[in-house]
This record gives sequence, structure tokens and C-alpha cells, in this order.
Amino acid sequence: MVEEKKVLELIEIANSTGKIRKGINETTKAVERGKAVFVAIAEDVSPKEIVMHLPLLCDEKKIPYANVGSKNDLGKACGLSVPCSALAIIDAGEGKNLLKEISTKK
Repeated sequence: MVEEKKVLELIEIANSTGKIRKGINETTKAVERGKAVFVAIAEDVSPKEIVMHLPLLCDEKKIPYANVGSKNDLGKACGLSVPCSALAIIDAGEGKNLLKEISTKK
């Protein structure tokens, strides 16, 4: 299983040196269009139904994804002062090696 600390580190690096999309709708669009290279989903989303489609979509498009413990952690990692339910990394920037490492562990 992917280590949550590494996923959050990857998100921070991608946010500062690459490109990310925040929020469920933006993440869904990025995955459907094949632009996402990695997806992170918060586990404490309520109701669960609003993010249940993301793992299925990611599997269909062969995009690696990971679950993160809380929306607050995800929000902080992507530079927001509010919680974030899901995000997609479009360009990992300087985190390309970390992304490869996380993607192969899945």
C-alpha cells in the first residue's frame, strides 16, 4: 500500500513545481480527459457517494490513485486553507521520480 506521507509530499511538490486540479469536479474532468497522471482521494468525505466514481474511473483510464486520511491534510498539501475532497496531478513537476515510485507500489 502507498504511504500517505509520500502522497502528500508528492502533492506539495506538484503544487509548487507542476500543475494540479483541486476538487471533485475538476478531478473527474481531468481523469475523463486523460490529463491526470495521479489522483488523491480523501477517505473522510461525506457522503461517500460523491467520490465513489473516482477509483472506478481511474482504473478504467489506468491512472494511479491513492486514498488520503483526511480532507484537511489534502487541502493543506495542495496549498488551500480549506479542506479538499479530491485532486488530480496533471504535471508532477520535480516530483516525477516520487510519482514513479508511488505508482509502482500500487
